[in-house]
Amino acid sequence: MFESLSHLVLQQYWWIIVSLLGSLLVFLMFVQGGQTLFRNLGKNETEVTMLVNSLGRKWEFTFTTLVTFGGAFFASFPLFYSSSFGGAYWVWILILFAFVIQAVSYEFRTKAGNFLGQKTYETFLFVNGLLGTILIGTAVGTFFTGSSFSLNEMNQVNWEGPARGLEAAFNVQNLSLGLAVFFLSRVLATLYFMNNIDDEVIFTRSKKHLLINTIPFLVFFLFFLIRLMFLNGYAYNPDTKLVFLEKFKYLHNFLQMPFVLVMLLIGVVGVLYGIGSSLLKNKCTSGIWFAGAGTVLTVMSLFLIAGFNHTSFYPSSYNLQSSLTIENASSSKFTLTAMSYVSLLVPFVLAYICYAWWSMNKKKITREEMKTEEHLY
Repeated sequence: MFESLSHLVLQQYWWIIVSLLGSLLVFLMFVQGGQTLFRNLGKNETEVTMLVNSLGRKWEFTFTTLVTFGGAFFASFPLFYSSSFGGAYWVWILILFAFVIQAVSYEFRTKAGNFLGQKTYETFLFVNGLLGTILIGTAVGTFFTGSSFSLNEMNQVNWEGPARGLEAAFNVQNLSLGLAVFFLSRVLATLYFMNNIDDEVIFTRSKKHLLINTIPFLVFFLFFLIRLMFLNGYAYNPDTKLVFLEKFKYLHNFLQMPFVLVMLLIGVVGVLYGIGSSLLKNKCTSGIWFAGAGTVLTVMSLFLIAGFNHTSFYPSSYNLQSSLTIENASSSKFTLTAMSYVSLLVPFVLAYICYAWWSMNKKKITREEMKTEEHLY
């Protein structure tokens, strides 16, 4: 079946898969956002324990999706992996560090003999929520603004400057996306707490912080999106493969791929509806599903305009011809074909995740459960 497809079609197929995994990861980062809200929504140890355990039953979904996203990216577009990880390694080391301390914190927060204390591990979780979201958002921002690297004839990366990727955080466009992801994760976290925890006090506080975090999220996201429409984009000639700057490239991508534009609009409406219904309706707990689906569609549309329509998805602002595209950065046709058969298992994996999620959410978290539950995070 996949053998009959051209190399280009397989490259496009795998960019869609990578885009889907990346958008699911952004949605699941509500775990990171919630970790920055423990002491805002919980005013005593019982309430904090409820919040920690609400996320503790989901953090592995985020971690697994991150690993799957990275693995799929590495296998399908290995030149991106070697260029980014080989050059911008300080960014990736910090992201890796942030997720390592997250795993440790959930497992050891309430362990007997914990000499660091619960609040130390809660601080680690806050650091993960802050760095994990902002740095990942900033890194994705370079898909549109470019990075200072060049590749030699052996595809070995040479990074310009000592910051090794951290310089991306000083680009206003990248930082606006990083902060948008951070506040979006907090918005989704409040919606998730409203859905998952059966407690009037936490519900009321979550609703208050939903409004507080929605405002900066909208400011940073709209700033990023509107400014993106006016940026010079990195396009390439499909015949010569030469990369060049094109005015309003990403606006052109939306207009020339109307399906992606519709996806963006539906996604934005979904996020706004999820937020609005939760703020305006009394006892509304379903906002997370509308906002979550909207997040997936919105983020996926951004990934698609970054890689489709003859666009460089990892451009070099230092040497245009070193920019990476889905054509020059991908694995061989044989590798992509073999991987495509494995990808047929993805729906079954997603079905299992949905079942596991449903099983864990059948019973909402309550104060009484925290007193009787044997295993607490």
